[in-house]
Amino acid sequence: MTGSIVLDVLIAIALGMALVWLALVIVLVVVRPRGGLLREALRVLPDVLRLVRRLAADKALPRGVRVRLWLLLAYLVVPIDLIPDFIPVLGYADDAIIVVAVLRSVVRRAGLDAVRAHWPGTEDGFAAVVKLTGLPPTR
Repeated sequence: MTGSIVLDVLIAIALGMALVWLALVIVLVVVRPRGGLLREALRVLPDVLRLVRRLAADKALPRGVRVRLWLLLAYLVVPIDLIPDFIPVLGYADDAIIVVAVLRSVVRRAGLDAVRAHWPGTEDGFAAVVKLTGLPPTR
């Protein structure tokens, strides 16, 4: 292409990363919560972050679940996002969408009882988390 193997490899890597980023943005748009669910996700986000930290520290949970939670916390701490925060609505929504997606997988793997035991917020907040994770409501 350019005559330099190193430059060709760098261009290929940059194009590959751009395609992966685009694919992730498309996935975020597809799996985003509908209607008022995104608003609820943003409302309970502080309690969910405390929940994630507590679950990640729980040695009784499977290692895979804890690893997912620590990776989620690392993603949230790193200032580089899939969608920059200065983009209206989607900038902060990508964090909420990723938290919901990871939490869905954690709840399905670890069980709702583990999440309930570590939930730091109100009953209404917990009901919103159950709704966001797509699980049937409990009692």
